[in-house]
Amino acid sequence: MANEDYNQRENVYSSKVRAGKRRTYFFDVRKTKGDDYYITITESTKKFNDDGYERHKIFLYKEDFNRFMNSLNDTVNHVKTELMPDFDYEIYERRQKEWEESIAKENAEAEAAGVSTPTEDATESTESSEPTAEAPSTDDAEEDLSW
Repeated sequence: MANEDYNQRENVYSSKVRAGKRRTYFFDVRKTKGDDYYITITESTKKFNDDGYERHKIFLYKEDFNRFMNSLNDTVNHVKTELMPDFDYEIYERRQKEWEESIAKENAEAEAAGVSTPTEDATESTESSEPTAEAPSTDDAEEDLSW
């Protein structure tokens, strides 16, 4: 129980990025025992057989923040400007917004019909051993653009 209390204290800030139906990225600021901070980046992917999640973590420490961000920005900009300059990168934002709106509409319709719906954020967390992601598609193909 003491370890759980420590884990609750050390998590300072969190944000997440949903990436399609099966993948979520978590960005967490954590506090060390020595009152220092670091970032964990977690990729959580729902397994195809519905048997839990696969998670991968990157630990990023303050001495690497600037070099990490510079290299990440350079790499993304290279793809956007040199390799795929004509691609519409905003399409993903539009599709994400459409998907979120459709989920909200479905939840509102279900609520109006008296059917309970689970909230998306109620159980998904980097602190739990098995985060809950978006509802799986009936089509098991890994297609991030289908949302």
